Amino acid sequence: MASDHFNSQAAKQVCAFHKQIRNYAATPLLSLSALAASWGVKDIFVKDEAKRFGLKAFKGLGGSYAMFRILCERFLLDPETASIDDIKKRVKRMKQPLDFITCTDGNHGKGVSWAAGLFDCWAHIFMPAGTVEARAEAIRNAGPAEVIITEMNYDDTVRYAKAVSEKNSWILIQDTSWEGYETIPTWIMQGYLTMVQEITDELKTIPTHLFLQAGVGSMAAAVVAYMADYYGKNKPETVIVEPEAAGCFYASIKADDGKAHSVESNESTIMAGLNCGTPCSVAWPILRDQAEYYVSCKDHATETGMRTYAYPLADDPVIVSGESGAATLGAAQTIMADKELEDIRKMMRLNEDSVLLFINTEGDTDPENYQNIITEKNY
Repeated sequence: MASDHFNSQAAKQVCAFHKQIRNYAATPLLSLSALAASWGVKDIFVKDEAKRFGLKAFKGLGGSYAMFRILCERFLLDPETASIDDIKKRVKRMKQPLDFITCTDGNHGKGVSWAAGLFDCWAHIFMPAGTVEARAEAIRNAGPAEVIITEMNYDDTVRYAKAVSEKNSWILIQDTSWEGYETIPTWIMQGYLTMVQEITDELKTIPTHLFLQAGVGSMAAAVVAYMADYYGKNKPETVIVEPEAAGCFYASIKADDGKAHSVESNESTIMAGLNCGTPCSVAWPILRDQAEYYVSCKDHATETGMRTYAYPLADDPVIVSGESGAATLGAAQTIMADKELEDIRKMMRLNEDSVLLFINTEGDTDPENYQNIITEKNY
């Protein structure tokens, strides 16, 4: 049974909030029929979150909804009836600005920075070592935010942001959870329900396979839980895709003891948004119990996915997909093309009756690297 936090009723409330935002629009759900024919499957659909709120990623959905819920709680407002303007009026009356803080690989921080602008608040964003300056600058441009690139990996930067929040009495708005810190991450996950409800509102066929990227797993878990509630026994089989450098869900399933396991996320991977070594405690039991397959892939797989989106077959649309956004398509393409993986394809029932659903979670959030990867002379 899917959690009540991520069902259709919860999605309606989340959507009602997002529709208050001035530039809200449902993102495109695209059919790649020519690619599907080349793979020998019935159809391929892609939800293109690169078009969300001008942020080039889906993360603004979660950051904005969580900030809304935090502020409703602070000002004793009913989230079912409160408006953004109600909150801004109360923020304006405060003598001191409200400060939010988070750690991010890029897209979550950009969403929090943008959301801070929606509510006339301020954000402090910490990023792990190795972050390219373009991602940091995008966060500064998205809203009122201070951005600091640390010398630590992602998981250590999360712990550092938590310590700074406690020292300064800033509000931690982190998209992963641990014991004692689960309410705000749950609100962030609920924010992603708008994306999934848009999919089910538009999709006229039931997908047989759902490919989802996982960093800490919050987006994947919210999508899986909603799909289980919406489709019931007909829910699509779910494939969780992670970078080999930070496959914490893959490692947890492989351990086969029902527990979440962390891995070191120090290795370099171009999939910056997925380079997380510890599963979200809210996400873990959902994915453990609801997902069917787990894939760990190297960087060349997502590079293949990026180029496949960028150079479509026949009349398929062009999709601009960044390093984390294309991981699922690249993993699926590897499974479908590699002769040595025929037994895997049969086990997963990937055949002429299959309808595959992907979410392009980000566009070219690192424009220079994106161009380097998709330029034909480089492959």
